Amino acid sequence: MRMPRLRTVLLTPLVVFAAFYVFFAIKFAVDDDSTAPIGKSLAPHTTVAIFGATGTAGDGILKAALADSEIKKIHVITRRTSARIDAGVASGKVQMTQHMDYLDYSPVREQIAEADAVYWAIGISSLGVDEETYGRIHVDFPMQFVSAWSKFSNKPDISFHYLSSSDISADSSAMWAREKVRAEKSLIGFAAGTNMRVIAYRPDYIGPTQEEAHLGQSILYWFFAPVKSAVRARQIGQAMIEVTARGAEFKNGDRLYTGKIIRFSDAYEKR
Repeated sequence: MRMPRLRTVLLTPLVVFAAFYVFFAIKFAVDDDSTAPIGKSLAPHTTVAIFGATGTAGDGILKAALADSEIKKIHVITRRTSARIDAGVASGKVQMTQHMDYLDYSPVREQIAEADAVYWAIGISSLGVDEETYGRIHVDFPMQFVSAWSKFSNKPDISFHYLSSSDISADSSAMWAREKVRAEKSLIGFAAGTNMRVIAYRPDYIGPTQEEAHLGQSILYWFFAPVKSAVRARQIGQAMIEVTARGAEFKNGDRLYTGKIIRFSDAYEKR
């Protein structure tokens, strides 16, 4: 019996992968997955607060908020600044407040009390991080925040937009995946029956803003984007703003995956 050549053995999986990639790229390209335009009435969102604005996703969220004409004031709560934060401060639209303890929000009470919506992008990689530290940052930090915000805010309707992750489950073997699920459940459970709505965003690969991306990140984005497994950080911000503006169209506990993030970013662009 003649054995298949090594080249054939190596090329067959690549050909199959390429076929599936092309199939799904074409499928997503021709699918009409658009969202109906928003009505004339926008939910109040003139003042927002952004946490994690110096990170990859947070930088894109801030970029989107700076470009939005409906948003008049952006509170950036941060440990350090960035070129985009400095530019926003210079424009008069951003009020930056340096804050170090993310388990105590009393020093920024006035700032967060003004916010109609909060865009939360604080996070770290799980590489080399123990479960206690990861849980403190991804669960305890936002939980302490929503608890404080619910006490400080007198607004009748507020929304908390939590940047989570795709491919997570409570029974995952990966610590970070379990902790992200715990964060979502804790936040959504806290907001149940209150004037707060928690919306979770579950993107796949996040491409940095174009001015911040290096060559490797750009290649990864353009590889995953055709099959809707990648989203630009700015698109996450646009989706968050669009979801905020649509108000009661979203309920506490809604989750947006990459496809829906792109869809609402597109809807924002078409306003």
